[in-house]
Amino acid sequence: MEGEAILARVADTLATRRPDRGGDPGTSYVAKLLHKGPDAFLKKIGEEATELVMAAKDGVPERIVSETADLWFHCLVALTHYNLRPEDVLAELARREGLSGLAEKAARPKD
Repeated sequence: MEGEAILARVADTLATRRPDRGGDPGTSYVAKLLHKGPDAFLKKIGEEATELVMAAKDGVPERIVSETADLWFHCLVALTHYNLRPEDVLAELARREGLSGLAEKAARPKD
């Protein structure tokens, strides 16, 4: 599927930006976020999620798509930091497919 391929290509590019793989925080936005650590990219995820909420409330399709792309991008940065891949998320979504959302949530381990 093309969407999966796009996510994989973005993830491959992000992996090259990891400081431990030669990513330069002086020339790469992603390397800078990864170099700063989780607080930096988690803050961006929060900001982008808020911007998506506001775009959705405004109901402007182009803004909703743009803000969703920003949110997904920063989530991919987080996955990169934790040595995870979009394929891991897609596998989890596939596992949940066809399950009742209420049943799936009830089956989650309690913390």
